[in-house]
Amino acid sequence: MTTLADPRPGGRPGDLDRVPALTADLAARGVHGIVLAYVDTAGVCRVKTIPTARLEAAVAWGVGMSPVFDTFLADDSIVTTDVLGSPDGDLRLYPDLDHLVPLAGQPGWAWAPVDRITQEGERHPGCARTFLRRIVTDAADRHGLAFKAAIEIEWAVGAGSAPADAFVPAATGPAYGAVRQVELSDYTAELLAALAAQGVDVEQIHPEYAPAQFEVSVAALDPVAAADRSVLVRQTIRAVAQRHGLRVSFAPAYLPEGVGNGGHLHLSCWRDGVNLHSGGAGRYGMTATAQAFLAGILAHLPGLTAVTAPSPASYLRLQPSQWAGVFTAWGRETREAAVRVVTGTAGRRDQDANLEVKPVDLAANPYLALGCVIAAGIDGITADRPLPGEITGDPARYGPDEAAARGVRRLPQSLPGAVEEFRADPVLRAALGPVLADAVSAVRLGEAAAVEGLSPTALAAFYRWAY
Repeated sequence: MTTLADPRPGGRPGDLDRVPALTADLAARGVHGIVLAYVDTAGVCRVKTIPTARLEAAVAWGVGMSPVFDTFLADDSIVTTDVLGSPDGDLRLYPDLDHLVPLAGQPGWAWAPVDRITQEGERHPGCARTFLRRIVTDAADRHGLAFKAAIEIEWAVGAGSAPADAFVPAATGPAYGAVRQVELSDYTAELLAALAAQGVDVEQIHPEYAPAQFEVSVAALDPVAAADRSVLVRQTIRAVAQRHGLRVSFAPAYLPEGVGNGGHLHLSCWRDGVNLHSGGAGRYGMTATAQAFLAGILAHLPGLTAVTAPSPASYLRLQPSQWAGVFTAWGRETREAAVRVVTGTAGRRDQDANLEVKPVDLAANPYLALGCVIAAGIDGITADRPLPGEITGDPARYGPDEAAARGVRRLPQSLPGAVEEFRADPVLRAALGPVLADAVSAVRLGEAAAVEGLSPTALAAFYRWAY
């Protein structure tokens, strides 16, 4: 459970006392450097690294990094807002010692997520990890709610010998096929070993639908830890692939056609240790709180899409009848609905029941995505939103009148359209605060402008290796 306080100059309480033993342990493991990682508004993981001997200084006083990265695009061009994007200023990166881990896929290195504060010791309003922690803390304080979350990770494995800008599948065979598993069995076995050594509980790993695509599912944690884990797992997938002469892409559309890579969010609400998605009097055992939480997510999905599907390439993936969840609808185990109600197997439902939010990909900043989805659900609880009727099958079959009667809307079909919905959603903007909300709008519109007029083939190529 992540209960970490905001960092402060001089170090979080108790952290400095932990450093000598931690540094000695890292040195004994042959760790020479530590990767300090955070995710920017565009969804790109940015890092600074320090020698292990500098950990004490980093814990006490942080490591400097410009706030300009909050308005970087995926191709490293820069946009600006009224607050962000200037060459002026500096921030301090503070590692979270509870989540520092030696990297089995990168011998000699350890990894830690960071929070960012100003030089004056105040919260940086653009820090996505701090934002998510605040959302979770507020939900506990105001509603007595806790959450468990996990992020599915899909990725495509390409041949490392291919031209730098090309994707050549590193495996053949059909979706979920044994052929693909056999061809990359050494790679995936080493990946499982590395994740286990890093304390990541893997639930399953398998070949997926698209060419040379795989998916890994991990156990649920509190939302901040779940977002941290998503970043760590991707770091590990990439590092182990490199050791096998392979390249990986987490981009939402690494080819112009097909289903692309998703990053579905799994989320459940808990109160006093009880799963609110099971054992209630509502549909499929949901409590009234869980139903209102689901209704809130559905109500805000059009605006949420600017956060959960933040790349122009996301809209190559968000197509009907491809299990991407492009309609504002829910259903039990309905993979075409934007929110799938997962009840779990009889005998385990009190532990396993959850919601799967599907119009999400791995271009999304996981801290922003989880925080905004939770904020949308909390609004549903606060407003006591009624749960609309469920759907079965593919909502693409509905005509306009039936879709309207059911409250089923097509999600935005372009990134500028998603930004328009986001700007019209006061709940999401208030949850993020003005600095982050303006950064989300500016970065998304900047991404759209950067690729305006590109063909689907060129668009997929533009973002193929950005994520």
